[in-house]
Amino acid sequence: MDTAAPHPDPAFPRFHPRPAQGWINDPNGLCYTDGRYHVFFQHNPDSARHHSICWGHLSSPDLVRWEEEPLALRPQPGGPDALGCWSGVVTDDGGVPTAVYSGVDIDGGHSRVVLARGDASLRTWTQDGHVAAEVPPDPQVTTVRDPFLFTFGGRRFALQGAGLASGHAAVLLYSVDDLRSWRYEGIWFSSEDPLAARHLPAAIWECPQLVRLPDSSGAETWVLMASLWHPGDLHTHPHGVGYLLGSLAAGPAGLPVFIPASGGKADLGPEFYAPQILALPDRALLWGWSAELEDSEDRPGRSQAETDRAGWAGILTFPRQLSVHGGVLAVEPAPELRGYRGAVLHHGAAGTVALPPFAEVRVAGGEGTLRLVLVSVGDPTDGRRRTVFADAVAGGDELRIFLDASIVEVYRHGSVPTTLRAYPGPGEEWHLELPHGAAADVWELRDPERAETVL
Repeated sequence: MDTAAPHPDPAFPRFHPRPAQGWINDPNGLCYTDGRYHVFFQHNPDSARHHSICWGHLSSPDLVRWEEEPLALRPQPGGPDALGCWSGVVTDDGGVPTAVYSGVDIDGGHSRVVLARGDASLRTWTQDGHVAAEVPPDPQVTTVRDPFLFTFGGRRFALQGAGLASGHAAVLLYSVDDLRSWRYEGIWFSSEDPLAARHLPAAIWECPQLVRLPDSSGAETWVLMASLWHPGDLHTHPHGVGYLLGSLAAGPAGLPVFIPASGGKADLGPEFYAPQILALPDRALLWGWSAELEDSEDRPGRSQAETDRAGWAGILTFPRQLSVHGGVLAVEPAPELRGYRGAVLHHGAAGTVALPPFAEVRVAGGEGTLRLVLVSVGDPTDGRRRTVFADAVAGGDELRIFLDASIVEVYRHGSVPTTLRAYPGPGEEWHLELPHGAAADVWELRDPERAETVL
């Protein structure tokens, strides 16, 4: 994708890759093969609304140079995914790349697990409508969605997110010795667990993930992550994404048992949902979905009419690297993102710093409140200012802030990030207000082929 080519909409991101038009939401099917990263995602190429969802496809050799690939999956008229190809994963099934995803065929119908086969390049897919798992015949289960595969004890298992008749959220467990035919093992874990009730309160757990993470203590630590759906949620999800850290043990018949130890939020911002984790031998990477911010009295955003006119909606976050330090989840921007650093605009700046619309900022030290604000500079008599992000910093804190048109990602070292959306208006400029003793380095973001300087 040509990040140097400007989009007609000033709110369109230049460095978070996505198609120039259409709706996108959940990242799906993350994989790394033959030296390329592949990110699939839910996509309506025909409008900026959630409808007739396909799987879009991006690929990259290095996490900074991205290429838009042909659409991977499309709804099949008369098939089990006639109303859309929803969230899922890509796995290797006997040497054949296979998409495993939720399909719904009638309005208000339940989702089933559908398979599609790809070629070695992951650019050509065959959809024959094969259903690997129907809705389980369990009267306690009222809703299922979003399959995820993992291995434990040399066997392959699957999770699906669920809602229960009791009102609790849950994940269901399946044995998947044969990918074409899953065996339902029952309700595996739910928000009846006290730690889950505290950190993952929801009516349905969407996009469940179970991945082993690198732990600085050397412990074998697993993360169970889920997106928290509540009644009334449509395309805004104010409850965000929660996680639990814990261990896996072998239970009866060799089935895995999850033992949670701690938990928290995977992101502290209001515009972050439906992430997926790519587990690699040496690290774990995560992408999430950031929806458009709806206009409201307290947070200026975009109306649906404005989004329709713009012709696009939704952004995938930058890739994030996950690990565990001191028993808590630590989320950092992938180191490869330094490839976007261009000219150094400030080094060791203090006070109030003006920022360009595409920038990376590193802040260290200081005591007090840091603020990222939009200030009206076009009309000196206006005096308007909008605070987009504010947080207290202490002496040992280090923050990295990325601005890319209308998406803001703030990373705090050793903790979890904050994802926000904001739409600078005509004459508005980004200002970073630093507390006493804080120093900031600022880079302009540049196309990776033309990046200049790295500190």
